[in-house]
Amino acid sequence: MTKPILHTTNLSIGYHQECIAQVDDLNINKGELVAIIGKNGAGKSTLLKTLSGNLSPQSGKVSINNTPVCQLSALELAKKIAIVLTKTDFSTHLSVQELVALGRQPYTNWLGNLTNQDKKKVIEALNLLDIAHKKRASCSNLSDGQLQKAMLARAIAQDTPLIILDEPTSHLDLYHKVFVLKTLRFLSKKTNKAIVFASHEIDLALQLCDKIILVHQAKVKQYETHQVIESNILNQMFPSELIYFDKNSKSFKIKDTIIK
Repeated sequence: MTKPILHTTNLSIGYHQECIAQVDDLNINKGELVAIIGKNGAGKSTLLKTLSGNLSPQSGKVSINNTPVCQLSALELAKKIAIVLTKTDFSTHLSVQELVALGRQPYTNWLGNLTNQDKKKVIEALNLLDIAHKKRASCSNLSDGQLQKAMLARAIAQDTPLIILDEPTSHLDLYHKVFVLKTLRFLSKKTNKAIVFASHEIDLALQLCDKIILVHQAKVKQYETHQVIESNILNQMFPSELIYFDKNSKSFKIKDTIIK
């Protein structure tokens, strides 16, 4: 039996003494693309922070390759999980190649010097994301889609078994939303990495993801994507007077109702 990359046991998440949600045990394997969905304020970001080790759980544990996250140092964790945030956490005056090279920080010496192996990983990541031709361009001159590509290349260069992203398609137009999510699917299959992301793009996630993690009514549950489509789960997420989920088209539809 394949051992999961990411596993949770008896997990509950929240801040301080307030529990936001109880988490059914999660198992995420190599090569899987997994979306975390839920209403605003349901706890998606809290779950991501807990899975990535940036927030301690209320109870239970998160394990990466069978090692509890709480037992890993910051350096060890950076070799296990690459995190891509919506907001840039770097100077946009960096070149694309300099940005991608930041992914090698967990492996460099205290001077930050890149070895030949580090440089090879950077070039491989640039080529994999088809952005090598932009390597000398300033990140400040990139389109939103190109910048997201560069940030993904940095995560690939970090060479971790797990990549976690917080709403990677926010502020993008429809074309670039699809582009980014299809890129994530390509990367999960090409590199055999587990990729987990929070998203409001439910329709797109259902078309591209292997699994869905639903955060709803203080509970977190994992489903195979086909289970979400074939069940009535999504119709329970939102008030029913305006929209409904049509499983035949795998999308939400607008009801012909008048707002009073």
